[in-house]
Amino acid sequence: MSSGCLVPFFPERKIMASEHNRTEEKKTYTVGEIAEMLGISDKVAYTLVKSGQFKYVRVGRAIRVSKSSFDSWLEPN
Repeated sequence: MSSGCLVPFFPERKIMASEHNRTEEKKTYTVGEIAEMLGISDKVAYTLVKSGQFKYVRVGRAIRVSKSSFDSWLEPN
């Protein structure tokens, strides 16, 4: 008797995939993460991002800020 599942379930693949995601270094920040790191509101963080201080891309409606660009901006000159 079939369980009705068309795709076989491979729990070991799911575990390997989640371990890979944890070890992979993050390349972008969300605006919320930037707001939290800087101790500012999301609204102020969006204004900062839109001002062109660092590189960002849109993924659908979401904004992702380049980690390297933000980290360089954050470092003292």
